[in-house]
Amino acid sequence: MIQSLKISILASNDPLTHVVQHDFITIGGFVITNHMIMMLLAAVIMIFGFIYIARQKTMVPTGIKNFLEMLLVYIRTNVVRPVLGKDTDRFIKYLWTVFFFVLTLNLIGMVPMDGILFLVTGGGIDLESQHRAFGGTATANIWVTGTLAIISFFMIQVNGIREQGIGPYIKNFIPHVPWPLIPMMYVLEIVGALVKPFALAIRLFANMMAGHAVMGAMIGLIMVNNSYSIAGLSVVGCALFSVLEVFVAFLQAYIFTFLTTLFIGAAMHPEH
Repeated sequence: MIQSLKISILASNDPLTHVVQHDFITIGGFVITNHMIMMLLAAVIMIFGFIYIARQKTMVPTGIKNFLEMLLVYIRTNVVRPVLGKDTDRFIKYLWTVFFFVLTLNLIGMVPMDGILFLVTGGGIDLESQHRAFGGTATANIWVTGTLAIISFFMIQVNGIREQGIGPYIKNFIPHVPWPLIPMMYVLEIVGALVKPFALAIRLFANMMAGHAVMGAMIGLIMVNNSYSIAGLSVVGCALFSVLEVFVAFLQAYIFTFLTTLFIGAAMHPEH
């Protein structure tokens, strides 16, 4: 049992084994991956979690309700309102959803669900030996972060056109420059508009992928060296790095939301 546990949880020639996407189950030819499961789990946690917390009737919020209220107020007051002003309430629901969805995916991705399932079942369910997975960090998948970025891209462009009108939007798409530079500026601005969602996707994907890859490499040192001293250092290093990962989870959710807010504000109010 102990040897099997070591092989299942620790042994990995590639530190990205526990990060990349894996199939979980196939239903009628449709493959459900571990990242799909994690996104569904995050959505369920958000829907039922926020409903449950909102129904708690207390004069003074405490505990998790107080913490969530602090985050909600901070994002609305200090992140969105300075950029969008009177349009804050128009976009705040979307921006709150983006922030908490990314944050929830980041946090539950830190939970070693496959290892927990292996331990709870006494080794009866070993998904890794079947090249399958249940848990994982969905935000370490470029397709997930790319989809979120594309949604933000359409929010940016559609609301820019809606606010200014199609004619003024095209006219204001570039800064005021001498007319010989206008064609070149349009090319540059179009490239810049496409780069914005790409930057959102890559920033989130790369940071989450890198963090878990480092932890996977640190854990792999235990099996490579087969030394108690190295094992102790690896465990301590992973524990400390996990604290940093929690901070990164919040930071990346904040950055994604903040940049989306900036891009929406720039599209709606090009004069600023």
